[in-house]
Amino acid sequence: MNFIDEFRDKQSILALKKVIEEEIKTPINIMEICGGHTHSIMKYALPSILPKEINFIHGPGCPVCVMPRNRIDVAIKLASMKDNIFCTLGDLLRVPGSEFSLLDLRAKGADVRALYSPLEVLEIAKENPNKNIIFFAIGFETTTPMSALLLEKVIELNLKNIFFHINHITVPAPVEAIMNDENVKINAFLGPSHVSVITGFGIYKSIAAKFKTPIAVSGFEPVDIMESILNIVRQINNGTFEVYNQYKRAVSEEGNKKAQALVRKYFQECDFEFRGLGLIENGGLKLREEFSDFDASKKFDCMVQSKNESKACICGQILRGLAKPYDCKVFGKACTPRSPIGSCMVSGEGACAAYYKYSKVNV
Repeated sequence: MNFIDEFRDKQSILALKKVIEEEIKTPINIMEICGGHTHSIMKYALPSILPKEINFIHGPGCPVCVMPRNRIDVAIKLASMKDNIFCTLGDLLRVPGSEFSLLDLRAKGADVRALYSPLEVLEIAKENPNKNIIFFAIGFETTTPMSALLLEKVIELNLKNIFFHINHITVPAPVEAIMNDENVKINAFLGPSHVSVITGFGIYKSIAAKFKTPIAVSGFEPVDIMESILNIVRQINNGTFEVYNQYKRAVSEEGNKKAQALVRKYFQECDFEFRGLGLIENGGLKLREEFSDFDASKKFDCMVQSKNESKACICGQILRGLAKPYDCKVFGKACTPRSPIGSCMVSGEGACAAYYKYSKVNV
């Protein structure tokens, strides 16, 4: 099996398009939970290929996008402290805080490092024994096992200068919060693929049943997404609301049990504030009390006073499925990837970044 070419095959895409057009009977609002799906949908111009009855709504599946300003300001405060080396993943460095970004702070001389892997922290700590190494952990269930593994290695190696600020979040909680919002009209979901490799697709069954909403766990390639949409169309037509696992080549119902056990060993659920969604019960994770010696939020002063988000930015509405990037007055004007106002334009998984990058085709 070729895991790329056959899932980008033009004839397969057109054949699926024809079947979807023949079978669709009613308009369907589909929220793609994962930001990676948003980028694939825009990259392959799927809105222009699919019938007009298919309407994509962009969800809260970008971990950088949903990080609230308060936590960005905490990151900046930790990074600005003397004797600290601040480490994190992804595009977090460019998200604006109340005054400036982590990238701006690094330009002023702070030791702020973007990592390819959390395990890089181990070498940084060994090379800098007199420094505090702060690992600002972010991400959904996909990246949480790596943070747990890093902590396990820190304990095994008896490293005393590494501290964790945990900002891991879960997928089901914000999805439930969105579905409980009476202003949101969602008929189906494209379930996240990488997250589901870890969690398994079984965790979405209760959501599908509770809200009578079909969920198709989909791969990222255009054939994956088209197959998932066809399943959603058929479920809507048949009045069913099941979890369909399109991404069988990587996702199982149970997921990665070893990774799940590692996460449970070091983390426990906690309430978490999401940008645009507010405080969500059990939406995040924190270190278990027995590992509090490694908790940066207890070792350092993390109190901050954050300013409100820019009134021009509608990232909160986009993350709740109430608006699209081109509904924003500053999209592509005052707000671009080079000078972002909101987090959805910063992240490589952000909806605004996707619309901006592929706007010549889709906007």
